[in-house]
Amino acid sequence: MSETYDYIVVGGGSAGSVLGDRLSEDGKKNVLVLEAGRSDHAWDLLIQMPAALPFPAGKSMYDWKYESDPEPHMNGRRIKHARGKILGGSSSINGMIYQRGNPLDYERWGADEGMDTWDFAHCLPYFKRLETALASPDDDLRGHDGPIKLERGPATNPLFQAFFNSGVEAGYSRTPDVNGFRQEGFGPFDKHVYKGRRLSASRAYLHPAMSRPNLTVKTRAFVTTINFEGTRATGLTYKQNGKTHQVKAGEIVLSGGAINTPQILQLSGVGNAEHLRSLGIEPVVDLPGVGENLQDHLEVYIQHSCPLPVSQQPSLNVARMPWIGLQWMFARTGPAATNHFEGGGFVRSNDDVKYPNLMFHFLPVAVRYDGQKADTKHGFQVHVGPMYSDARGSLKIRSKDPKVYPSMVYNYLSTEQDRREWVEAIRVSRKIMQQPAMSRYNSGEISPGPSVSTDEEILEWVANDAETALHPSCTAKMGPASDPMAVVDPLTMKVHGVENLRVADASAMPYVTNGNIHAPVLMLAEKAADLILGRKPLEPIHADFYRHGVHAPEAGTVNQ
Repeated sequence: MSETYDYIVVGGGSAGSVLGDRLSEDGKKNVLVLEAGRSDHAWDLLIQMPAALPFPAGKSMYDWKYESDPEPHMNGRRIKHARGKILGGSSSINGMIYQRGNPLDYERWGADEGMDTWDFAHCLPYFKRLETALASPDDDLRGHDGPIKLERGPATNPLFQAFFNSGVEAGYSRTPDVNGFRQEGFGPFDKHVYKGRRLSASRAYLHPAMSRPNLTVKTRAFVTTINFEGTRATGLTYKQNGKTHQVKAGEIVLSGGAINTPQILQLSGVGNAEHLRSLGIEPVVDLPGVGENLQDHLEVYIQHSCPLPVSQQPSLNVARMPWIGLQWMFARTGPAATNHFEGGGFVRSNDDVKYPNLMFHFLPVAVRYDGQKADTKHGFQVHVGPMYSDARGSLKIRSKDPKVYPSMVYNYLSTEQDRREWVEAIRVSRKIMQQPAMSRYNSGEISPGPSVSTDEEILEWVANDAETALHPSCTAKMGPASDPMAVVDPLTMKVHGVENLRVADASAMPYVTNGNIHAPVLMLAEKAADLILGRKPLEPIHADFYRHGVHAPEAGTVNQ
């Protein structure tokens, strides 16, 4: 006999953790959260220790280990895409950087037909509801009692200060809070680290709610299909411990992310009817936008050697790691207690864009995301990439077998805008690094190095060396039914053309935001919870925020 729940949430990642908490908080509805990965155990140092973030990625215990098809504009390279296969999803293995995106991202969302309730004024109250911005206790734009406790910086290493000052010397500004009034500029970043420990979405939302009798969380529960009667979703089939289970639902909410959500929709007969029939899947509804509009951020690491002993490079020495680990285990301090992504900035690479199109993450260490360190005694690096490229990709299942990974092509570097902004990104980065404030710390560019200088050489290096910033999104975008590529109703989060099925995760975003997308996903899930429950959404907050050309630019200040 199959179990029945009021709500079944598919995916216990960032959005699913929010929904599991919010949908069950009044105690009236029975909620089931199904997570295909394992639990995020408190004793697992690789996901609890902030500086251990390079280790889970690429390991099948933690990571789905997706990769793209050969990218046609990147010399046929397959780009690896780490996605969390664990409770908390990618928030359990990501870089712990909290960035809302620019308010004009949401003005762009709200300007599309039928999307007026997703402008910044309507999204801001949900950002505030989820946050406790510890470094901004008096800022009315920030939240102060939400489940996500955010530490900032501290970015006290002299390399951070030199980088911020170099940005000012290069003609840009300082900003005290990229999530506050002014995103544009350089300064310390907020991070999902609290008291020296990673604060994932599952730790912030789901674990505190697990004591509720109306909330059930099952891990290692791999959903294979949505069950339909006509166009009405009635339940799910999932596998756990080698057994197949059927479960019924009043409503199903897909929160598997921008890869898994369109995959399960297509496997269940919701998608491009012609493609589904070619695989032997009978369409439930012809919804051609499922898997289309795929967006992401690409980034490179510009690495430098440092002549002074001020970087964190020595902390990568294997001989030092036991002491660093003990320091973290017993005091939650030291190099292991931070994600090291403590600061960076946002700038406009040209005068034609209305708000920052480049993001910088600065690290006082020269190391790739997979843990491969540069060959230098001391070093540092900046991550940079365009934020709202007009490149679009697609995701399509290859087989009826749910264990076969889908085909994904992101089409990085496929447009004139994308290529132009990549050249601008490298040139802006080098301009900043060549300022006087960095001169005493900079003994030369390691990567890409002086041999890469022309536009053509820059684009070839990017094609050969760039990696994803791990922000896949927009594959089941919100929009009205009149939009042939829209998948999700922005007023209800319901999937067009079917009943009792909703989507609430990064796939529902219409455009990727300019920054790391974890915070926007949490906001979207917070708002979706109210829409799913039929609650009146929070009142919009019409707050002022910085607009280039409208507000007078703040003068940059170099700290000595």
